[in-house]
Amino acid sequence: MNASSSPAGNESTPLCYSINTPPFNRSSTAFTLSAVFSSLGLTSNLIALVVLAKAYQRTRSRSRSFFLTFLGGLVTTDFMGLLVTGTIVLTYYLTGFDWRQLDPRCHFCNFFGMSMVFYGLCPLLLGAAMAIERFVGINRPFARSASMPGSRAVSMVLVVWTFAGGLALLPLAGVGSYHLQPPGSWCFINISSRGSDRVFSLLFSAVGLASIAVSLVLNTVSVGTLVRVCCGQDRGQRRRDYEVEMMVQLLLIMVIATLCWCPLLVFIAQTVLSGRPLQIRRLLLFLRFATCNQILDPWVYILFRRAVLQRFYPSLLVSRDSIMSLYPSLRRMTRRSPLAGARGRLSQDEPPESITATDTPTASTLIQA
Repeated sequence: MNASSSPAGNESTPLCYSINTPPFNRSSTAFTLSAVFSSLGLTSNLIALVVLAKAYQRTRSRSRSFFLTFLGGLVTTDFMGLLVTGTIVLTYYLTGFDWRQLDPRCHFCNFFGMSMVFYGLCPLLLGAAMAIERFVGINRPFARSASMPGSRAVSMVLVVWTFAGGLALLPLAGVGSYHLQPPGSWCFINISSRGSDRVFSLLFSAVGLASIAVSLVLNTVSVGTLVRVCCGQDRGQRRRDYEVEMMVQLLLIMVIATLCWCPLLVFIAQTVLSGRPLQIRRLLLFLRFATCNQILDPWVYILFRRAVLQRFYPSLLVSRDSIMSLYPSLRRMTRRSPLAGARGRLSQDEPPESITATDTPTASTLIQA
């Protein structure tokens, strides 16, 4: 790796190349990792999009359609993020283009850096939005039923995209900056303890960590409420089954996001606050952890659905086909709950016919399930 430096005051050097400037030595290992991550991520998200589209067409539950809309936004974001950034990275390794000749004014590098920030923060912000929606749906079902039209979920996804896009544009307004990063295949925020770079680096880290914290708190409360309410075998059982299914998926999305993103976000904050030089090897390692989030997210919905679980574990079924049979400890906890009289509260935000409708029939393949 050959990352030469230029004086900060050298006006002939564009800002994005003022710290690391071409040429760099290309690594076959880095190319292989990028190709594998991009291929797995794109394939996984494409499969998830097909499955989500089929499930959305079949569902008759308002809360489930809200959740599928958020999932669709999350999977679409992950897919586009891998497509945009992966295409540029692989093109660099295949052609070895010179950034300074291709992009003398840093427009392309700024676009890449904006894409990294936008597609990085969107999954975390969408995870927080999904946690808020589930919290309202489970803890305030009457309020959600009266105040949330069917288009509200789409509007919330658009708000998240707009907010993340606004943050990504801040370096173009002078708050922070995007720089070419070793090994020369990508651009990202300048992680520095100086000036506006310090502000933007901390802002990026704080927004990501705050999104994870919101998801953790609200999902914990929602699960506690769901445990107290989901009890007994009555006409609302299927409705509560879907609530449990959605919460299991949301919890897995939260756990994956926490494990994948916290190392990078904490590393950025520590580097900026301590004033230590940036350790590029650790940055690349944590960045690959974060990329795993885009690969694993779609498999949460592909695999952890009632139709798939019932197909691979038919011995766990009971006559009512209840997902509660997949979590017997949860059933025992709910039966002992002092709030057992609150059963049925979750089913107030949709028409009675959606309670008994079968939204996800058993199928012969993962995509058809």
